[in-house]
Amino acid sequence: MKTEKNKKKPKIIPRKTPMPEQDPSQRKDNFEEVALGYSLEMALQEAERCLQCKDPKCVDGCPVNVPIPQFIKAIHDGDIQKAIELIQDKNLLPAVCGRVCPQEDQCEKNCLLGKKHEPVSIGRLERFAADWQGTACQLTTPELPSSTGKRVAIVGSGPAGLTCAYDLAKLGHEVTIYEALHEAGGVLFYGIPEFRLPKDIVTCEIALLRRMGVEIVTNAVIGKLISLDELMQDFDACFIATGAGVPTFPGIEGEHLNGIYSANEFLTRTNLMRAYNSPEFDTPVITGKRVAVIGGGNVALDSVRVALRLGAEKAMILYRRSETEMPAREEEIDHARQEGVRFEFLINPVRLIGSNGWVEKIECIRMELGECDESGRKSVCEIAGTQFQIPVDVVIMALGTEANQLLLKSSGDIALNKRGYIVIDEATGRTSRKWVYAGGDIVTGSATVISAMGAGRTAAKAIHNDLLEFMKE
Repeated sequence: MKTEKNKKKPKIIPRKTPMPEQDPSQRKDNFEEVALGYSLEMALQEAERCLQCKDPKCVDGCPVNVPIPQFIKAIHDGDIQKAIELIQDKNLLPAVCGRVCPQEDQCEKNCLLGKKHEPVSIGRLERFAADWQGTACQLTTPELPSSTGKRVAIVGSGPAGLTCAYDLAKLGHEVTIYEALHEAGGVLFYGIPEFRLPKDIVTCEIALLRRMGVEIVTNAVIGKLISLDELMQDFDACFIATGAGVPTFPGIEGEHLNGIYSANEFLTRTNLMRAYNSPEFDTPVITGKRVAVIGGGNVALDSVRVALRLGAEKAMILYRRSETEMPAREEEIDHARQEGVRFEFLINPVRLIGSNGWVEKIECIRMELGECDESGRKSVCEIAGTQFQIPVDVVIMALGTEANQLLLKSSGDIALNKRGYIVIDEATGRTSRKWVYAGGDIVTGSATVISAMGAGRTAAKAIHNDLLEFMKE
C-alpha cells in the first residue's frame, strides 16, 4: 500500500490547454468574440497544471493581488463559485481582465512552472470562473458596512476609477463617478473592440457597482460642466482617473486630409457609437478598401482588425521598428496575421498625399535599427534615398496618447510633470492638492488595464485611511 510520502506525483503537462477560437476565415467578417473560452473539462485540465507554490510569485505579478493559487485550486476541486468569490474579493472586473490583461508580462511571467514549461494559463482560468454562471451580471454583491457619511467623487469611469469606487464602496463611503461620455467604462467601452471584449461584459460588471449604491453620472465633463473647485465643495475627497485620451500625430505634411483618423476617434466611433452594427446604429465612419494603421501597439492591432471587419480589402500595419520590438501582445499579432492583416516593418511615414481633400497615398522611408535607447528598445534611423509610396483610402494613427488638460487647466494647484501628467506620491496616489488623489493613465501615460486598477486600489486605501484619521480629529 502506497503512503502519502511515496505516492506518485501526477505528470506535468508542459503546454497550456489551448483556447478554442473562431475560425479566422469567419471571424474576420464579424464582431463576435474571437476567443471562445474554456469548457469545464479544459479548465480542470489547466488547473491541474498549477504547482500550488508555497511562495506564489504569480500573486506578486498581479497589480491587484488576486489570490491566484487559491482560486485555481477551487477550480481544480470543482468549486467554481468559490473561485469567482476569491477573485471578486480583489477584482471588480474578472471577466474583463481574463480577456484583455497581458498576463504574459505580469502574473504568468512569474509562474514557477514557466521556468521549464509554459506557465499556467491564469488569465484563461480567471475568464472561465467569471463566465461560469453564464453572465457576469450574477457577480455576488458584497455585504456592505454602515455608511461612514463621507463622500468621494471619482472623475473618470475607466479601470482605475471603477476599482477605486469598488474598494471605497466596500468600506462604507458614498461614491459618485463622473464620466464625460454617455456610457461608463472608459477605455474598456470605447477603446477595445467587441471581438476582444464584448460590451455586455463591461456593462454587467459595472452594474455591480450600482447594486452597491455607487452613483454613476454620465455626460459630465468635469473642468467644463463644473470645475474641480466646485466639485470639492460637495465631496470630502476626489480621485482623478481621466486617462490619457488626447491622440498623438506624427506632425507630417498632409495630416489635414480627409480619410485620416486618430485611433481614438476610429475606435470610439466603432465601439461606443456602435458603427460596427450598421444600419441599426448609423454612425458615420469612413471604412476604405485600402487601410493603413501607423503604430505597433495593441491599439494599432485593434484598429487594423476593426478596419478589416468593416470591409477593408487590404488592411496593413506600418511600424518603424521590427516585429521583435512591437509592444502589442503576441496573441493579438498572431490573430491579426491569421485574419489576413499585412505587416510592413522598418518603414516610417514622412508625407501624406491626396487630391480633392482626400488621402490617396502614404510616402514612407525605410528604417534601420541602431543601439538600444532609454526605453530598452533599439533606436531607429532613416535610410537615405529609400522613399516609396503606398496607395491608401484611410490612414489610422495609433502612435500613443497624451494627457487631457481640460480638467487640469481648471485646477492650477495640482502639480504636473513636464509631459503634462499628474505628479503623485506612488505609495498613496496623493497629489499636491489636499484631498485630491490620482491614478491610471493620467499619471503614467498609456498603460495596461490591470495596472490602472492597481492604481485605483492604492488610492482607495489611502483615501480611506486619510478619511479615518480626519474623523478621529
